Amino acid sequence: MEETISLKEIVSVIKKRLGLILVITGLAAVASAAVSYFYLTPVYEATSQILVNENKGISSPYEYNQVQTNLQLVNTYNVIIKSPAVLNKVVSNLNLDGNGKSLGNRITVASAQNTQIMNITVDDPNPVTAAEIANNVAEVFQKQVVSLMKVDNVKILSRAEVSDFPTPVKPRALMNIAIALVVGLMVSVGLTFLLEYLDNTIKTEQDIEKLLELPVLGVITTINDQEDVGSKSERTAKRRGESIGSQKEVI
Repeated sequence: MEETISLKEIVSVIKKRLGLILVITGLAAVASAAVSYFYLTPVYEATSQILVNENKGISSPYEYNQVQTNLQLVNTYNVIIKSPAVLNKVVSNLNLDGNGKSLGNRITVASAQNTQIMNITVDDPNPVTAAEIANNVAEVFQKQVVSLMKVDNVKILSRAEVSDFPTPVKPRALMNIAIALVVGLMVSVGLTFLLEYLDNTIKTEQDIEKLLELPVLGVITTINDQEDVGSKSERTAKRRGESIGSQKEVI
């Protein structure tokens, strides 16, 4: 016979182990907050922008073919920016730890769709260092393009700056806590129903009916030991009182 569980039973199970659910969910949120604020290193982001335009010396206004050529150059420049020819020089200029390859893992180069503007974004635990790297990459790349491509068509559009109160981009503590709350709630509710499923003790008349598939005809109530002792004492006292009364009548 298939067993079904009603909404009322689900609510009853959750209310029964509500304390366990709250404890597990709370611990998950506290653990996530502790890791996010005290163990994970904050990472800051800085971005510089460069513009890829027509070759220097061409005085005619932009033409469609020229713009398309510049857009194709953007894809080429994406690769050059993260090449050892550029990044190794940046490491040397700023006396950074590691090499160009490790620095490249912290740099993201992106361009807006159908534009000639490129964003050079750098991640670093120090916001000042992140800005210095982003600006130096743009400067070194601008010089390297002249020697590598034999063109001078890169201009620095904006330099990375450090705000008075920089905000880290990672870790996202509030998001981590929210995720931990959801995961903790799911785990705790799942554990609650697992414990209820494994609990095969009989607690109510309904449990007996489900187990034996027979109706309950009667219930025997339990008597506490203290109540039993009290009843015996009362009966003894009554008997003693009756005996004393009888003796008085005889006298």
